[in-house]
Amino acid sequence: MKIYNSLEEFKPDFNTIVTIGTFDGVHIGHKYIINHLNNIAKNEGGESVLLTFHPHPRHVLYPENQDLKLIDTLEEKKEKLAAAGLQNLIIHPFTSIFAKTKSINFVRDILVNKMSLHYLVVGHDHHFGKNREGTFKDLNSLSKTYDFTVDQIPAQAKDEIAVSSTKIRNLIALGDIDKSNNYLGLEFGLSGTVVHGDKLGRTINYPTANLAIEKNKIVPKTGVYLVKVIFNSQELFGMLNIGVQNKKIEVHIFDFSQNIYGEKLKINFVKRMRDEQQFIDANALKAQLKIDEENCRKNVLS
Repeated sequence: MKIYNSLEEFKPDFNTIVTIGTFDGVHIGHKYIINHLNNIAKNEGGESVLLTFHPHPRHVLYPENQDLKLIDTLEEKKEKLAAAGLQNLIIHPFTSIFAKTKSINFVRDILVNKMSLHYLVVGHDHHFGKNREGTFKDLNSLSKTYDFTVDQIPAQAKDEIAVSSTKIRNLIALGDIDKSNNYLGLEFGLSGTVVHGDKLGRTINYPTANLAIEKNKIVPKTGVYLVKVIFNSQELFGMLNIGVQNKKIEVHIFDFSQNIYGEKLKINFVKRMRDEQQFIDANALKAQLKIDEENCRKNVLS
């Protein structure tokens, strides 16, 4: 996958088969669109192109409200899009000035003049331009003026529910890992650097790696989870706790004893095991952790 960090970098010499969106999570609906783009590209002698934006438009349009947490960091999104088979990714800086681009100017100046638009594929609820004023009806009309083809994809359903990034974010926030993984088509993951914690786990034979993650990354509901831990290309299993206080993330990796401070771990969430609990003392905590470990290991083997 070729990556361009602005529209100015993109100089296509092929038929561009384009879609537009934030593609947070790169869920099953997004993958369907990418596959559809690639099929069209084969027939049209072109390549698939996604125009996305960074930062997320809501973080720019509502600077006083930074509550929106995203399924993927930018690096995670790049990895998922490449794995999904996308051929070209344009990550254009989203600014308050760019947000004022009128819908007709967006199509004419950006899609047609800068991207040499040949074929445009949009989702069922796609709007574009200033205040999201542009509609699929407008695209149909403009396609005749500027000589491109436009195609609208219906919502992709799972269990008869239309899948969206918003719904998946809500599921993750509720700790519904089973359903969110189902909608994503893979396990929800996060990456973080191992930092020093209070080292309480060491005193009860359950050492944990405390993770620092990007500020706009969504964190699941507090509680204990069975997770996969990817470290130096190794896939290990462990149990992860998300605490009430500042949603602190700490993971105990099974059968592992290396010093990994400062190292980066990737965590994939497999199953939510229980709610967060308070314990009267360290012995009570240790007893519960032993139960948690047994339950997690059973799920690994099942």
